[in-house]
Amino acid sequence: MTVHKALAAIDDIKAQYTRDRVAFIKGEDLIDILSAFGATPESIEDFKKVTEDLPPDPTLDFRKARNGRFCIDPANGQAYRTEFQPFVLSAEEDFVRHDSGKTRHFAEMDNNTQLNPTFKALLIFKALIAGDLQILHRPFQDYNTDKWICTVFHTRTITTPQLTGEPALEGVHADGVDHTMTVFLGGRNMTEDSAITRIHDNAEKNATHWGQVDPELQFGVMQHRNFLDTILIVDHERKHSVSTIAAQDADQSAWRDMLVFFTRKPALEGHASSGLDSTAPHSELPMSVQLPAAS
Repeated sequence: MTVHKALAAIDDIKAQYTRDRVAFIKGEDLIDILSAFGATPESIEDFKKVTEDLPPDPTLDFRKARNGRFCIDPANGQAYRTEFQPFVLSAEEDFVRHDSGKTRHFAEMDNNTQLNPTFKALLIFKALIAGDLQILHRPFQDYNTDKWICTVFHTRTITTPQLTGEPALEGVHADGVDHTMTVFLGGRNMTEDSAITRIHDNAEKNATHWGQVDPELQFGVMQHRNFLDTILIVDHERKHSVSTIAAQDADQSAWRDMLVFFTRKPALEGHASSGLDSTAPHSELPMSVQLPAAS
């Protein structure tokens, strides 16, 4: 696909995203778009294997995780890796869990993931989607800058005979950002009804279990099933929940591998992440990618 055609396809996605405040993109369609921004058949095949060496999550026993922070800088036409920063999400940001407000230190995303051309193309795609879309503003974020802070989580959520994997242990929630993008990398031994994403009105109570939500406040149901299936959510205008990972063969482990792109404007004083929002480039794990001009 040419860049021109990819930008036209992104415009179509943005039209749906603008209308519904949520969008689902089939993996096969996204692969075509990513090919315009440097993803190759070889890099896509390699990208299916990048989850194999994830370390344990700092607060969730059923998850392995890394993260990396990136600055999307449209004025300078680039997105780049920023230095390590701890991560925090608060109850005030509609994230209610046992570790709400806790400063968490994740292992850093490595070059095996961030230097893959498919990942770089995903970052370009996310930057173009966020762009100049009009959204409801969150408090204590700087909407006067064109820069975005993008924290990318690379996770494997695991169910074993002894442990139940919860993609969203927090139940109904928001991610404390402006745009959430969830990208499916693969899975094993999951039942057909595992990891179903439900989209909720903001009136739904935070921390409600996905099985106890008010159907009158539910906008839609989606499920990642194929490689690079992707969901976009305007995070401050729609809440979401994700159902449990159940094992098809109960005697064997089941897992689900994801990339989650949390994108928001930089934090101001009063924000839970104030002081944790450096835009300095990463000195040990540098990465940058040029952004094409939007159509």
